[in-house]
Amino acid sequence: MAAPCTYGKTLLKVEDVCLEYDGRPILKHVSAEIKDIIRPDCVQGQVVGFLGPSGIGKTQLFRIIAGLNKPTSGRVTINGENRPVQAGEVGVVAQDYPLFEHRTVMSNLLLAAGQKEKDSKVAHDKVVQYLNDFELLDKARLYPVQLSGGQRQRCAIIQQILCSDHFLLMDEPFSGLDLLMLEKTSALIGKVANMHELNTIIVVTHDITAAAAVSDHLWLMGRDHDSKGEPLAGSHIVETYDLVERDLCWHPQIITHPAFVDFVREVKERFRTL
Repeated sequence: MAAPCTYGKTLLKVEDVCLEYDGRPILKHVSAEIKDIIRPDCVQGQVVGFLGPSGIGKTQLFRIIAGLNKPTSGRVTINGENRPVQAGEVGVVAQDYPLFEHRTVMSNLLLAAGQKEKDSKVAHDKVVQYLNDFELLDKARLYPVQLSGGQRQRCAIIQQILCSDHFLLMDEPFSGLDLLMLEKTSALIGKVANMHELNTIIVVTHDITAAAAVSDHLWLMGRDHDSKGEPLAGSHIVETYDLVERDLCWHPQIITHPAFVDFVREVKERFRTL
């Protein structure tokens, strides 16, 4: 039986986004929507796994959702606002977790907090709270080079939470991780999402199993094909999967459940046709 929940307001909407370079379609009529998931007696954020083959246009859509690039037509909106998303409203956690190497962890995060909080004490208190929540308080005086990969990732996530509005895009957070670190990263994504009801994370990845394990919905990007089976120019979201409806999220050890294994196999088969 599916976990009980209802859907609230639309938090992020991709509306008929098209992108062309030199007259060649890159993205073609891309539409998608993320709604607030409301569960009784708990805070439930949203996690969407964004999948697709290399070169399919994920990075282009990623940058449009982040407000870093403008589409040829269409738009991305957040929180129901009647305007395109602006740079800085959606945090971006890049694959290499960029931080200012000449600043300490505390200094990096105070700089981020200052983008939204003009009161220095409020900014400092928020940074300390997040460092405590993410078990990094004892690393506050260290420099990025002194952090482990996992610590640096957590610091980069805090940085983006502090200066954005509940929205995070994560670029290949599972890349190159061993099994233990993959589990820790998945748990971290869930923790970040569930820190606030409106927190919304889009995870761009090639790892279908990891994406399915951490997400409540999946977007699969691909291209249409002509009568000869040849791919047509211009990518869009060809499939969306609702893991809530399938009762495949929010369960401990879901990755070993036979229904989950069958689902991942289904997605992989669809992936091969793109």
